[in-house]
Amino acid sequence: MDNEWLKKHAAMVRKADWIDPALYQRYGVKRGLRNQDGTGVLVGLTTIGNVHGYVVSEGEKQAIPGQLFYRGIDVADMVAAKARERRFGYEEAAYLLMFGELPTREQLADWNQRLGAHRRLSEDFKENALFSNPSKDIMNALARAVLFGYAFEDEEPTNSPDDLSIEHCLYQSVDLIAAFPTIAAYAYQAKAHYHRGQSLIIRNPDPSKSTAENFLIMLREDGKYTKLEADTLDLALILHAEHGGGNNSSFTTHVVTSSYTDIYSSVAASILSLKGSRHGGANLRVMRQMDEIKREVPDWTKESQVADYLAKITDRKAGDGTGLVYGLGHAVYTISDPRAQMLKRKARELAKSKGRTEEMRLFEMVEELGPDIVRSRHPRATEVCANVDLYSGFVYDMLGIPKDLYTPLFAVARCVSWCAHRMEELINRGPIIRPAYKPIIRPRDYVKLQNR
Repeated sequence: MDNEWLKKHAAMVRKADWIDPALYQRYGVKRGLRNQDGTGVLVGLTTIGNVHGYVVSEGEKQAIPGQLFYRGIDVADMVAAKARERRFGYEEAAYLLMFGELPTREQLADWNQRLGAHRRLSEDFKENALFSNPSKDIMNALARAVLFGYAFEDEEPTNSPDDLSIEHCLYQSVDLIAAFPTIAAYAYQAKAHYHRGQSLIIRNPDPSKSTAENFLIMLREDGKYTKLEADTLDLALILHAEHGGGNNSSFTTHVVTSSYTDIYSSVAASILSLKGSRHGGANLRVMRQMDEIKREVPDWTKESQVADYLAKITDRKAGDGTGLVYGLGHAVYTISDPRAQMLKRKARELAKSKGRTEEMRLFEMVEELGPDIVRSRHPRATEVCANVDLYSGFVYDMLGIPKDLYTPLFAVARCVSWCAHRMEELINRGPIIRPAYKPIIRPRDYVKLQNR
């Protein structure tokens, strides 16, 4: 298309669509569905997850150490139990999120068996949804593959993919939750083969293995992994499985489901919400920033030199020019992000096994030094803590997971939450979600074509 035409008409679009920021305050518009103090506007109720980082006392928001609850259960307790019993925990978390109760030993075994039975993809689905014109972006490939699921829905049960009964939605959810890791792994293999000329490695999932184990089996050329590696990935999946109904992708689930569309459209929309750089790509920005620090700081093992460079980043003299230290700060957590603390402990263990303790120390230095530096330059940032993204990218890097898969792994973990939030929206039969927008342009006369 003609570049001059694009420039001219892009300028017209900017002029037509620009709104004076002062008008938002004049009309009391809560942009981003946020209140003045940064808290979210209350638009719904949920029983699924709870992100707890502050309390409101006498009208003032007071920070507290962060907690994350799935169906009222502290995730820290679930993580401690899985470590104590030396087992995988993501499937237990998925069961809890879907059904509202912790599974018995028998229920968990049955749930694992059902997920295992649905992990494998049909040959026709693989060919049409993943290998035909494979996308260069894995999140785009995930969304497309999920939409293909509408056409490939199994004949059993015989209901239409548009059937909104809870029984049929549950059937579809189990299928999606089980197949998601396989789809993500195959989408990466297709990209590596068709766009980078690498060998096409398609290994079938093992129905007896956990989600974390299967992902490593299907991703790696030799299909091998250590118990520590699988256990670390399992932890990351647990910590990313749910984060309340107000995060962008889960709210997308509620919005799209409220129109009574099918589950494939709903989950695809949530995937593409997570794809946005403001939502799912934070750990990639952390890793780019850490690579810059290692490249530009003469001795990044020294705290004073790291602190000086973090100051340059916040002063917009380094980094990407935003003044942000990625991996620090969160919309709800202020004193601590429980996910970051749990993942940090596992990252230390993994770093020791991989001979990367010096790098681990660098990440910890950013966590220790960064908050004071940020606060000194941004007076409104009274409480700043490390978030889970500070360590998740490093963990994935130590596991040999390509950067292309960082956000797709987030989607693999979060798929169960999207399915649970969809069920919640359908069961409670709320109205179609439709917030108000105030028009601020005055009526104008129509001008005949010959007079313009």
